[in-house]
Amino acid sequence: MRTTAAALVLAAAGAGTAVVLAPDGGGKAGGRAASGLPPATAEVLRQTLKDTRSADARLGFGTERTAVGRLPGTLTRLPAPGAEITRGKTLYAVDEQPVVVLYGSLPAYRVLAKGSEGPDVRELEENLVALGYTGFTPDDEYTGATARAVRRWQDDLGLKETGTVEPGRVVLTAGAIRVAALKAEPGDQTGPGRSVLSYTGTARAVTAELDSADRRLARQGGHVEVTLPDGAVVRGTITEVAGVSTAAEGQKKAGTKVKVVVGLADARARAAVRGYDEAGVHVTFTAATRENVLTVPVSALLALAGGGFGVEVVEGPTSTYVPVTTGLFAEGRVEISGTGVVRGAEVGMPA
Repeated sequence: MRTTAAALVLAAAGAGTAVVLAPDGGGKAGGRAASGLPPATAEVLRQTLKDTRSADARLGFGTERTAVGRLPGTLTRLPAPGAEITRGKTLYAVDEQPVVVLYGSLPAYRVLAKGSEGPDVRELEENLVALGYTGFTPDDEYTGATARAVRRWQDDLGLKETGTVEPGRVVLTAGAIRVAALKAEPGDQTGPGRSVLSYTGTARAVTAELDSADRRLARQGGHVEVTLPDGAVVRGTITEVAGVSTAAEGQKKAGTKVKVVVGLADARARAAVRGYDEAGVHVTFTAATRENVLTVPVSALLALAGGGFGVEVVEGPTSTYVPVTTGLFAEGRVEISGTGVVRGAEVGMPA
């Protein structure tokens, strides 16, 4: 990442690396001859530089969400943990009346009936069509044709055929779900605001937490490498990035972490994780990559008296201060460019 070079060099100094104020050199290659040679040297390399971080993570099914009751009554049926529920299927039952999974992004928040208008109407109608209840074109208007399709749907579910849909009758999810854990038992009373169960998606996913300072590493759609318990490495794609609050624990203060969910979409990754249910893994994030660039150890950088940075190029019994432009800092090295800096050159290093 192209962070301020000064900040990174000074940070290196705080870690025990000397920062020397070198002669300015007039900003030209060649600079001034040094009065004495440095105690050590390092070679200028041409390489691919990657800004990476590794984090412990958990292989599972991604973010857990909670299904909260809306209908008052007694829970009479609940699914088993691990059960997969698809569109149109019963998630649980209240007073032996089904609460059904439908797909969508807008939660059910009001009664839908003839005359209702809005995106939630379109969402309902699209689900009805997907389930085979047709006779209308999905749009934002709840018409008589919509009501007739709803009555057919209600009849098949064993519900009273009202032609209206109350908000607690359906749970809107992004797709097929997997029941993670039960928050209640059959016979428990339920109602508005009471947790019934938690669920995830059905696809395998890896969840990691990063310090907030490392948020730059987690970009939606970015690619990562996941190391499995058997040492196999597979590729994953970041599907979710969110800030989460952490509670105080022992000597640690409350704070904020970055939760990152990584999807394992390609066939090789899915095959590799098939034998695991829940398992600890490692995720390697790459924030930036610079290919075929010249690099030196960060501690080889010198702060020039006139501003900017340089390196001390050693040639035989003499050395010269050469101004450089810095780029990516990673893996203890820094990308540099400047007249007179070439691959294989030796640059001065602190003792």
